[in-house]
Amino acid sequence: MVYIEYKFRVAPLQPGTEILIAELGAAGFESFVETEDGVLAYIQKEEWNESILAEVRILASEEFSIDYERSEIAQENWNSNWEQNFHPIEVAENCRVRAPFHDSKEMDYEIVIEPKMSFGTGHHETTYMMLSYVLENEFDGLTVLDMGCGTAVLAILASMRGAKYVDAIDIDRWCYENSIENAERNNCKNISVLLGDASLLQDKKYDLIIANINRNILLNDIETYRASLNKNGQLYLSGFYKEDLPIIESTCNKFGLRFVDNKEKNRWIAAKFVF
Repeated sequence: MVYIEYKFRVAPLQPGTEILIAELGAAGFESFVETEDGVLAYIQKEEWNESILAEVRILASEEFSIDYERSEIAQENWNSNWEQNFHPIEVAENCRVRAPFHDSKEMDYEIVIEPKMSFGTGHHETTYMMLSYVLENEFDGLTVLDMGCGTAVLAILASMRGAKYVDAIDIDRWCYENSIENAERNNCKNISVLLGDASLLQDKKYDLIIANINRNILLNDIETYRASLNKNGQLYLSGFYKEDLPIIESTCNKFGLRFVDNKEKNRWIAAKFVF
C-alpha cells in the first residue's frame, strides 16, 4: 500500500496546526504527526486526488502562513518517519500512551502502541476524548466492542479497565494486524481482533460499544450498533464535528438511543448514548 505524505509548515504554529488537522481530517486524511514546525499528514494514494486540498480553507487564510511539500511513501517506511516525531501523550492524570522506544513511566494505565499506519495514538482529538470516556466510566465485567479500532488503543484501555472481553474490528488489514500486535504487546488476552465491518455484528451483543470512525459510516451503522447493544447498553461515538451532532443525535433517537452528554475538542465531538 502506498500513501501520500504532505509535509506542512505552519505559522503561527497554534492554533494553525489544530485547525489544519481538523480540516484535513474532513478532507479524508487519516493519519497525522505533529512536528516542530507543523504537521505530517497521510492519505492512501487510492483515496487521493489533485484537488484534495481545495476545501481546506485555512490554506487560503491571511491569518496563517502555510506551505507544504508532497511525496509518495511506502507503508513500510512510514513507521520510521513516525518514530522521529511521535511523543508520548497523557490523558487525565492516570493514563499514558507511548511507543515501545519510549521510557516507561509510573501510571495507572500505560499503553504501549506502535501504530504503523493505523489511526489511534491518542494525539487526535477524537481518540483523546474517547480515551477520556473510557477512563471516566465503569468497565468492570462489561462486554465491549471497539468498532473501527485502528491501533486498538481504546480496546486495550477498556481491557485494562476491567472489561470481561473486547471485540476490536477494523476493515483495514494493516489496522487488523497492528491491533493484534498491540493487544499482545499490552498483554490483553481478552481482546479478539476481527477483520471486517459492521456486517460482522450479526447475532453479537455487547454492554458497551465504542465507534470512533466518521460521520457517514456512523450514520449508516447506528441502527446496527443499537441492535447489538444489550438493554441499558452504552454507545460512545466520535469522528465528527460539532455541527454534525444534531443529525447524529437525531439518528440515535430514531433507534431508541438516548443522548447523555458529549465532549468537544477543537470542533471535534465525542458523545455518549444509552439504550
